[in-house]
Amino acid sequence: MTQANLTTEKKYNTWILILSIAIPVVVAILFGVNLRELGFDIQPLTFLPPIYACINAVTALVLVMAFMAIKNKKINLHKRLMQFAIVLSLAFLVMYVAYHMTSDSTKYGGDGLLKYMYFAILITHILMSIVVIPFVLITYVRGITNNIEKHKKIAKITFPLWLYVAISGVVVYIMISPYYV
Repeated sequence: MTQANLTTEKKYNTWILILSIAIPVVVAILFGVNLRELGFDIQPLTFLPPIYACINAVTALVLVMAFMAIKNKKINLHKRLMQFAIVLSLAFLVMYVAYHMTSDSTKYGGDGLLKYMYFAILITHILMSIVVIPFVLITYVRGITNNIEKHKKIAKITFPLWLYVAISGVVVYIMISPYYV
């Protein structure tokens, strides 16, 4: 790795820190804002949950495809797929926030063991979706700055975390979907 690439990577570190804190904080704040309750004449975006659940499913598929691409030494394909996975995750985030800013939260209506399973998956999904942010950003920066050895090292952690977040998002949707109004 060249000194210029190392300097570039260090410049990104400030942004990684800012985004790793700002994204969860802003999402948490916006999650509590209901535009209709604030007087905005906006229809609830109730059509979004199945769309962003599908985006999570596609993200999981793209992550697996990117993993297979790099294993087969298809570096450019890997790069494009990873960029697409980031775009998909951003699209999910925008839709998720938009839904929660226009709609009341759906309560899980099941009981017994399924209720405990749902909340266990939901809580780990939420926690891992926060934890994965700096991992994704660091992994991406190490890739684009050509710090390949460090990129590979952190990608071994990032990949399963991100894949879990994507898959568990789909599972959470499937489990709560019967209770959408």
